Amino acid sequence: MSTASMPIETAGPATAETLVRRRPPRPVRRRRALVAIADHSILIALTIVFLAPFAFMLLTALMTSDQALSSTLWPHPFHWSNVTDVFDRAPLWRYTLNSMLYAGLSTIGVLVSSIPVAYALSRLRWRGRDATFLLVLATMMLPAQVTAVPLYVLWSKLHLVGSLAPLIIPNWFGDAFSIFLLRQFFLTIPEEYSDAARVDGCGELRILLTVVMRLAKPAIAAVGLFAFLFAWNDFFGPLLYTSENQDHWTLSLGLSQFRTQYQVQWNLTMMATLLFMAPVIALFFAAQKAFVEGVTLTGVKG
Repeated sequence: MSTASMPIETAGPATAETLVRRRPPRPVRRRRALVAIADHSILIALTIVFLAPFAFMLLTALMTSDQALSSTLWPHPFHWSNVTDVFDRAPLWRYTLNSMLYAGLSTIGVLVSSIPVAYALSRLRWRGRDATFLLVLATMMLPAQVTAVPLYVLWSKLHLVGSLAPLIIPNWFGDAFSIFLLRQFFLTIPEEYSDAARVDGCGELRILLTVVMRLAKPAIAAVGLFAFLFAWNDFFGPLLYTSENQDHWTLSLGLSQFRTQYQVQWNLTMMATLLFMAPVIALFFAAQKAFVEGVTLTGVKG
């Protein structure tokens, strides 16, 4: 056999060792890290600005009362008993239950009342729809303080002042901002889905429940989170209607009185503030994806 007819041996597939990417030298890695820090310098600075008060609050909450009033920034030792002391000094469990009742029922009321209105203003065709929508938007321009006096007189005549009812019941009659946000999201849903459901014999209520609401979960989650945060952080409403009845105080109102009563004990005040913030932070991180998606996609035609 001649040499020309012999098969030429080809190189086999590269082994895993030959494909391992070489680690760049230390100067190169250092230069890349500096470039990344420079590119994100504004975000890093803003993060420090926003997290610094929270870190100071956390460290102060774990100090003793003497350390909290000193120039010490790091607790030594950590005073973990402050977590239980705040519950001994004030009825925070009662305040927490009232806040959960107020925020939970208000959120349910906003969703139940706003979703059908938003559907009617976006998917149904009827005379005066645009004028009604403008009227809904006009109510957003009225500050709450403008209607506070007549509403207080109304609830006083109904003998409901001193309870959470004046704060919860209005949310079951729709919210202008929630209606606006849901309507803008409903407009992004293609009409073909609703038309196909009508061909199959579905009524408008069934289309809303089985088609529109399933596709609008991000917007509904965003509206629910907005409503919960507003009710949880509301201070003016509980102060106006429940200030004379401590049994119906919410956490926001109770925290203010707690700070006034124990203004020298800043460590307990900071600990109570952290406990007040914890449910909101946990809720936001749990619903962050749906919340961001619902806000960013609102008003975008798909």
